[in-house]
Amino acid sequence: MSAADKIIEMSNELRWRLGNEFHDEITEGIYADAHEIVAETVTTDSRKGRNAADIAIDKIVTSKIWGFPIMFLILAIVLWITIIGANYPSSWLASLLLDTIHPALKDGANYLNFPWWLSGFLIDGVYLALAWVISVMLPPMAIFFPLFTLLEDFGYLPRVAFNLDYLFKKAGAHGKQALTMSMGFGCNAAGVVATRIIDSPRERLIAIITNNFSLCNGRWPTQILIATIFIGAIVPSVFSGVAAVAAVIGIAVLGMGFMFFSSWALSKTLLKGEVSTFNLELPPYRPPRFWKTLYTSLIDRTLIVLWRAIVFAAPAGAVIWLISNIDIDGYSIAYWMIHALDGFGWLLGLNGVILVAYIVAIPANEIVIPTILMLTVLVTGIHAGEGAGVMFELGSASETGELLSAGGWTLLTAINLMLFSLLHNPCSTTIYTIYKETKSFKWTTVATLMPVFMGFVVTFLVAQLWRIFFQ
Repeated sequence: MSAADKIIEMSNELRWRLGNEFHDEITEGIYADAHEIVAETVTTDSRKGRNAADIAIDKIVTSKIWGFPIMFLILAIVLWITIIGANYPSSWLASLLLDTIHPALKDGANYLNFPWWLSGFLIDGVYLALAWVISVMLPPMAIFFPLFTLLEDFGYLPRVAFNLDYLFKKAGAHGKQALTMSMGFGCNAAGVVATRIIDSPRERLIAIITNNFSLCNGRWPTQILIATIFIGAIVPSVFSGVAAVAAVIGIAVLGMGFMFFSSWALSKTLLKGEVSTFNLELPPYRPPRFWKTLYTSLIDRTLIVLWRAIVFAAPAGAVIWLISNIDIDGYSIAYWMIHALDGFGWLLGLNGVILVAYIVAIPANEIVIPTILMLTVLVTGIHAGEGAGVMFELGSASETGELLSAGGWTLLTAINLMLFSLLHNPCSTTIYTIYKETKSFKWTTVATLMPVFMGFVVTFLVAQLWRIFFQ
């Protein structure tokens, strides 16, 4: 037997003994040998304490005991800053775009004697959709992406990938998916683009398909509003805020669970293959370059993603206005759609209003709540003077809760809406980005339909169990 044959035989025997750990064991052995050679041949200056400090920090942030708590704490702080910090600019933009510019445009259209349908189509339809997307989407992205990039520049995000590598490997995915998952919390389209850092085509495809399970900033307002109105109401008022926040964080963590499950299922079925070895050189900690970070996150990420959302939101606003204002036999198209889907919605613990809102609001998650309120007005007649056929938002959560309750909403409706907000098809911006990244109609379809199918199954099961045990 030749030397080459002996090496191949030994390699096959090791592969059989080690199984899935074969590549990791080989890589660890190479690095261990390299470390011994360096220790014997290389002399370092003991006065430079940077490496020692990095090692001391890494022993904490990558430890089995403290690694995950620190990781979730930092994520919670980033999300809290994003949510709280975005409230003020979002309110200012909404006031400017909705309360100031919108009436001015309507007055201008009336002055120019626009037909009511043209004024409604352009201003109450297209413009309002754009205004909602900009006011809701821009501030969170402008906060989240710079914070995320600062953590990346500081050197912490590779430690996140290191901590989550074991879980993603068990799920048949790549450790770097931890980074793309984190980016998805800002915007799923940006998370899909970020999968370019994954070298393996199979594992990159898994990361692309499952990124929708990261709760993007377009869905945070829905989660927060519904949790505040319904979840906060079932506990004493002093604990209502804590209960609402816990519910929203719970949904985000549940999304991570669905990401691991879906990655595992895909790796065992449609995307079978061997998990690639994740060799990560942890970079040294370094002060972030603030202005470069700001430019990169705002220009290369925020504005590009926002522009894509705007492109898709404009036709969505037009469609929403048309179905709400074109009548058939005395009722709007939206009215007939709602009643056609009410039965299916009931099976899911939802209703026809929610399903129609998610159909017409595919281009942008930011317009789901205004669309739900507008459609609820159509079926209840409450606030008809200000909301008939026009997207709007009420002044307080309590007013919104009263309108939704009048539309037949219950605690089950709220819980399943929060679940369906997590488990539904990606927005059109993300769908388009998936196609651009994969160049595949097949995988774009899988990435679009898989989460909505899971949403139907989960909400159906929750609804049936709820009705068995609580009704």
